Amino acid sequence: MTNKQSNEKLIARNKTASVNYFIEESFEAGISLLGTEVKALREGKANLKDSYALVQDGEVFVHDLHIGQYSHANRMNHDPLRVRKLLLHAREIRRLYGKSREKCLALVPLRLYFKNGKVKLELGVGKGKKLYDKRESLKIKADKREMERGMRGKDR
Repeated sequence: MTNKQSNEKLIARNKTASVNYFIEESFEAGISLLGTEVKALREGKANLKDSYALVQDGEVFVHDLHIGQYSHANRMNHDPLRVRKLLLHAREIRRLYGKSREKCLALVPLRLYFKNGKVKLELGVGKGKKLYDKRESLKIKADKREMERGMRGKDR
């Protein structure tokens, strides 16, 4: 077991990202959160399904990342769909900006997890799949599942 896996606790994963995009590269980014948001994440109240990231004025922001309201908070609770700032190095931001503008690639959040007590977001740079690519990916996945089922039956 590697060191990377031992100190990470997964909060949420974007399952549709691999279906809708060819992910070319990924970055680990910190995320600027409020206290009630972190507590809600510890309860597992996060959804990455429709989220995306944009580079604006030399900073990266994640949009439509849904973090549910904390159950024990009072009226000072956070807005579940607010725009949140990602914390990256300047050279990483320039690289993301260049890739998103030149090659028309999308910035897609892949995973949200705790690492050493801090919330991290894995941001993937991907190219959108066409409908026939999606069908091909689903077919390969189904074929692989069928082969594994067949192999399990032989072991018995």
